[in-house]
Amino acid sequence: MKTLLIVWYSFTGGSRQLAEAARDGAVEAGGAEVRFVSADQAQSADLLECDGYIFACPENLAAIAGVMKAFFDRTYYDVLGQIEGRPYAAMICAGSDGSNAQHQLERIATGWRLKRVADTQIVNVNAQTKEEILSQKEIGEAELRAARELGATLAAGLEMGVF
Repeated sequence: MKTLLIVWYSFTGGSRQLAEAARDGAVEAGGAEVRFVSADQAQSADLLECDGYIFACPENLAAIAGVMKAFFDRTYYDVLGQIEGRPYAAMICAGSDGSNAQHQLERIATGWRLKRVADTQIVNVNAQTKEEILSQKEIGEAELRAARELGATLAAGLEMGVF
C-alpha cells in the first residue's frame, strides 16, 4: 500500500484546519495509508518511508513559517537524491498574499526534484492587524472542501499509480 505523508505547521489554526481536511479527504478516498505529522516532529525517515507528500503551513512575514522551514532545513540533505520524482502538493494560509511562501516551498521541492501534481493552494485570511494576525483562524467551507479534494486526489493518484 502506498503512503501519503502530510507535514504541517500552524500557530493560529488555519494551516492545521487545511491539513486536517486534506487528511480527511485522503482517508475517505482510501487506498493509501495517511501519515499526519507536525513539522516539529517530522524527520527524514518520514519522507523516505512515504510515497507522496502534502505540505501545509502559514506564511509569516512573507516567508514560510519558521517551524516549517526548520523541518526542511533538518531533512533536506538527508533525503536529497532519494525522493526524486515523488508527487507533492502544498497549501499555504496567508494573511494577505502568500506568494513568497509559495515560491520558497516550491523551490525547496524543486531542489528535491519532487513532482508538483496540483497548484499550490493559498488561502488568504485577510489578517492585517496584530489582533487579526494573532487570533485563531476559521477557514471557510469552500477552502476546506478544496483541501479535502487535494488530499483525496493525492491518495487516489498514489493508489492508482498515476503519480
